[in-house]
Amino acid sequence: MFKDAKKSATDTLIGQGSLFEGKLECKSNLRIEGQVHGEIDCLGQVVIGKTGEVQSSIRGADVIVAGTVIGDISTPGRLTIADSGRVVGNVHVAKLVIIEGGALNGTSRMEKPAHAVAPVANKEKGKKQPQAEAG
Repeated sequence: MFKDAKKSATDTLIGQGSLFEGKLECKSNLRIEGQVHGEIDCLGQVVIGKTGEVQSSIRGADVIVAGTVIGDISTPGRLTIADSGRVVGNVHVAKLVIIEGGALNGTSRMEKPAHAVAPVANKEKGKKQPQAEAG
């Protein structure tokens, strides 16, 4: 009759006209159309809507900015800054997309997630094949 609560996740919304101050932690997706001052730590996707104004550090699975963010952003996934989006701060992401008109004022650091690479043994004893370098 009732669905298992563990299987269904409810997205979190900070609506337009709302102000949140402090540390916000969520396990589902987060959408901000209001104001947030503090720290955001989210296991799901974080979306800053066009009316969203965030003065906070943000950690999320993926981050989309269509509003304004003043603070650092960190994601193992993709940061997308829409044409109306503004980010003032440093970003540490795997993928970065800035749509024409969007702005990033800060430094960006992009790293792919680390993959375990085992050395390839040569047929000759103990010699290893040279590995191609990423470029």
